[in-house]
Amino acid sequence: METNRFETFFDAIIAIIITVLVLKIPQPASPTLGAVLELQSIYIAYLISFLILYNIWYANHNLFQLVDVIDNRAVWIYGIMTFVISLLPYFTIWLANNMYSIPAETMFGLIFIITHILNTLATRDIYNSNPYNKELHALNNDSYLLNIPSIVLVIGFILTYTVYIPGIYVCCLISIVMWIILGRIVREES
Repeated sequence: METNRFETFFDAIIAIIITVLVLKIPQPASPTLGAVLELQSIYIAYLISFLILYNIWYANHNLFQLVDVIDNRAVWIYGIMTFVISLLPYFTIWLANNMYSIPAETMFGLIFIITHILNTLATRDIYNSNPYNKELHALNNDSYLLNIPSIVLVIGFILTYTVYIPGIYVCCLISIVMWIILGRIVREES
């Protein structure tokens, strides 16, 4: 499949998911700073989810600048990833409304981990299906640094199930910021 057509489709889906995500944020109960601050957990959960979606879009935008076609396996992986990220608005609001709920924390963390794994699988499939693309292979996508956000998420699960219930929430925020920064470092090293 040509990447132009696929990239347009994927961009539209991410734009729709971000729109649904922002529409799920409730209005403050009154026009006061206190009422706005009462919704801080919702704003932070939205920020985490937005950064996840933006980072996926940005990474794929950079990747598709170097690739003209992708194979069916990558299309299927992206299809599964699209399904997973389409659940993000639901689980974001569930988490924001139930900050001290282990099931809400767990599902939010699982969505993040599954998205990260699927994005990594899709990227590796694109690399493997384009063995003669020198520009693509110069991007050193196999850097061990890209695994650090997943390790932070595992720490979040350990925290949530042992001593601090919002551990996944906090570690998701740390992890997505690290994912963005480390992705940039790896691209600049190439």
